[in-house]
Amino acid sequence: MSYANFIPAVWEAGINRDLERKCVFVEDCYRKYEGAVKRMGESVTITGIGRPTIHTLHKDMRNGEIENAETVETTAVLMPINQIAYYNYEIGDIDKAQALDGVVEALQEETTEGLANQVDQYIAGLAISPEATVLGSAYAVVGEAGENEKNVLDILDELQEALLENDVADSAEIVVTVDPKFFTRFRKEYRNADTDNSQILKKGRVYYYNGMKIKVSNNVARHEVSLGGATVMASTVMARTKRAIAFVKPLTHTEAYRPEKKFVDAVKGFVLYDAKIVRPKELFVYNVAY
Repeated sequence: MSYANFIPAVWEAGINRDLERKCVFVEDCYRKYEGAVKRMGESVTITGIGRPTIHTLHKDMRNGEIENAETVETTAVLMPINQIAYYNYEIGDIDKAQALDGVVEALQEETTEGLANQVDQYIAGLAISPEATVLGSAYAVVGEAGENEKNVLDILDELQEALLENDVADSAEIVVTVDPKFFTRFRKEYRNADTDNSQILKKGRVYYYNGMKIKVSNNVARHEVSLGGATVMASTVMARTKRAIAFVKPLTHTEAYRPEKKFVDAVKGFVLYDAKIVRPKELFVYNVAY
């Protein structure tokens, strides 16, 4: 059969490589635990360590007894690996498809983009999970600091303040992911405030503000929120350190096969993954409406 000549390793390598480039939310996740799981249903136990109590001792008491040894508190977060994004489609004759320039590459690119979006949306959806702390009221109306409106720079300042108050270090990289509307308003407000006309554009659609990296994505979580009897569709602005969300993608699988009832070849495959907020003190969310 023609599909016997199909080389899944080529597709798998391409899918893995492209997936890293196209996922905006995945880029800023903690991936230390990725090698700990290999199959669906396995779990990763993420242990957290509390901070020991620091005591003081006056020099006059240096020969006295010190406090008894304390037991430092630990926490454990269980992250099961249960998410699968998969595809399954006909490809005609695989040998002919591989012989035509660009056909397999185009199919691979479309497949990769679809998988990347699915994974990215899942991570973005953690913004509306119970583990995410929401700042402000139910939502803020984003404007130009007019009546009942909130300036985008004020929102970013509040997010940064909340992280700093939770002892996030000044040196820690903070990433804020926003939707295109918020990003447009941010650029406008920054230009108005930036009297020195500094070059804040780093590359593509990535800016910096007060040391925080501002990134734009169409995959930010959107959900209905209510305030004062009004229900609106709000977008989430997620600010976090790169340790706040753990992400694992332990397995990518691709195979060609011959559907029983058709004279065509087909390709199917999946990506096994999961993500979880493991440092909730290092992630805050703002709900915004326009």
